[in-house]
Amino acid sequence: MQPRLNPQAAAPEALAGMYAFEKAVVNGGLEHGLVHLVKTRASQINGCAYCIEMHTRDTRRAGETEARLYLLDAWREAPHYTPRERAALGWTEALTRIADTHAPDADYAALDPHFTDAEKVVLTLLIGAINSWNRLAIGFRSVPPVRMD
Repeated sequence: MQPRLNPQAAAPEALAGMYAFEKAVVNGGLEHGLVHLVKTRASQINGCAYCIEMHTRDTRRAGETEARLYLLDAWREAPHYTPRERAALGWTEALTRIADTHAPDADYAALDPHFTDAEKVVLTLLIGAINSWNRLAIGFRSVPPVRMD
């Protein structure tokens, strides 16, 4: 599959805004490990090979264990995730599949014991951001690099 175009080369000003938004969200107070898990899980759901490769690599560099990465797609059945991570992953799935789920009240309520109102906003913006990046990468056929490590 050939890339359709390079969004950065085609519209650098528009992408500059997206990068600034991403930076603000990532620096919005959520722990970086959680940010990486959310980005990876949304990318898995969306089937974005480019983003899955990037975010699993970033997540490992940030100190995440391979076991937790391998099991991320089955996080509900694996005991490897904290209650806070589970709430965030449930919200990630609900919002990433918004057309099917309509953001169930139960998934939102699961956030209450683990996230402040401000953190809920940042988490929701993070989920929106990674879904936008996934759509750019998938839509323009971004190809993950082939690595031998």
